[in-house]
Amino acid sequence: MLDWLMADLPRIKVLGAGNLIMHDEGVGVQVVHRLMERYEFPENVELVDGGTLGLRLLNVITDADHLILIDAVKLGEPPGTLHRFGGDKLPYRVLTKTSMHQVDLIEALTMAALIEDERPGDIVVIGVEPKDIEPWGTDLSKEVAAVFDKLVGMVLEELTRLGVQAKEAESVPGQTG
Repeated sequence: MLDWLMADLPRIKVLGAGNLIMHDEGVGVQVVHRLMERYEFPENVELVDGGTLGLRLLNVITDADHLILIDAVKLGEPPGTLHRFGGDKLPYRVLTKTSMHQVDLIEALTMAALIEDERPGDIVVIGVEPKDIEPWGTDLSKEVAAVFDKLVGMVLEELTRLGVQAKEAESVPGQTG
């Protein structure tokens, strides 16, 4: 796309955070990978596997007009409970951490807010209450696996709210025509 056309479009980042070898803790990254595999997005939408990078994601955060963050969010609800936070509820509701990467991630969001005009205008956290965040395993608990597609759908709904329509990829890995 021409650069001058891109300049008028909002920069939207979809950031999946988590540790893939700690079961449900890796759900945010798994959601981003599913979106990468199954959908195509306009050039102004960037899908980011943030893993456990925490503070090193500051440049991704500050380069976004809209940020959708996907992660395991432990708030004491039953495993598999879906969460959506936005606006002023962000710094307060996501203070309960499931791992150290979230501490760094909240610090990165806070630092972005301190840098004048660098925090995204719109930040939404989409998460799921984890059951198993113990090392060593990559499979999701049955509770989180049961709502995985709904979690992906919540991200797609947020993108629709921002005026983005995802297009199903012509070739989905693992499917034959």
